[in-house]
Amino acid sequence: MRPKTLKELASHLDLSIATVSRALAGHERIAQATRDRVAQAAREFGYVPSMAGRMLVSGRSGFVGMTLAVRGPRLVDSFLGEFVTGLGEGLAERGSDLILATVAEGKSELDVLRHLVDSGRADGVVITRIAENDQRVDYLISRGSRFVTHGRLLDSERAYSWVDTDGARAFAEAFDMLYGLGHRHFGLLTISEPMTFRHLRQDGLAGAIARSGDPSVRLDVVTTPRFDRGACVQAAHRLIEGPDRPTAIIGLFDELALTVMEEASRIGLSIPRDLSVIGFDNITAAAYAPPGLTTFDALIRECAREAAAMLVDVIENPVQPPRTKLVQPVLTARASHGPAPRKHR
Repeated sequence: MRPKTLKELASHLDLSIATVSRALAGHERIAQATRDRVAQAAREFGYVPSMAGRMLVSGRSGFVGMTLAVRGPRLVDSFLGEFVTGLGEGLAERGSDLILATVAEGKSELDVLRHLVDSGRADGVVITRIAENDQRVDYLISRGSRFVTHGRLLDSERAYSWVDTDGARAFAEAFDMLYGLGHRHFGLLTISEPMTFRHLRQDGLAGAIARSGDPSVRLDVVTTPRFDRGACVQAAHRLIEGPDRPTAIIGLFDELALTVMEEASRIGLSIPRDLSVIGFDNITAAAYAPPGLTTFDALIRECAREAAAMLVDVIENPVQPPRTKLVQPVLTARASHGPAPRKHR
């Protein structure tokens, strides 16, 4: 007869229930050979320990939490889709599961996060899209919670674990590449929300312009609310309308760059003959939008997997010092950038 309960599995192995329970939880005081034997028997018989039992033995739920804000008709955008996939993969590799706590429109993400943490349902949390001053991080630090952020605060004095992509370096590289192709009039389509990644990427671009030492370089900046599609379209149109438009435009992220490309096509501009466009993130749509968006791969899925591993380490060893990792984005050159139009060289 196949064991269906912990007691039956223990009897089958001729071990005590406590030993089997601790072995399944990976307790270090149980010999590795015994842990391997118990795990093998559990796999063979398809035995899965109950969550309640696992919590009693380990003191942990085995879940990691993440809040997911619902904005408009789309529950998950391209960035979050990649991130959640990578986070789930990384947690599964370490024997943990993911809880998604949705934040309905009009609700406070901080309130949902508080409930997730205070309820004890999650051993730790991952938060994304960090603001320049982020109440979620303030709360988690004050609470002594186990957490990892994807992104970072501008305040570098507080210690916490984070994974981020070096957007400043990418935007400097984008300028250098376009400048080398003869572009001198640049555009930046950015967002109005006070996000750290906005600040860092814009600083990277401004720094590269300053280092060029070329007084002929011009930069037009147009700002739009991030999640207002109509406003994004209007902002892209303002940036490219008129004869004195930039010859190269950088979108703060791919969705803004793709909006520029759509508006440029709508008014009859040819990319990259009339206008070069570069994005950031390398979402799936970037490869398929004609003529193919040149962008920087932010390695979103890999960052999420790294955040998962980092958080499990924090949960298992809470006294270890915070860890940080700055990931270098990779230029993905497609067909949306080229030499400046001849009359502008």
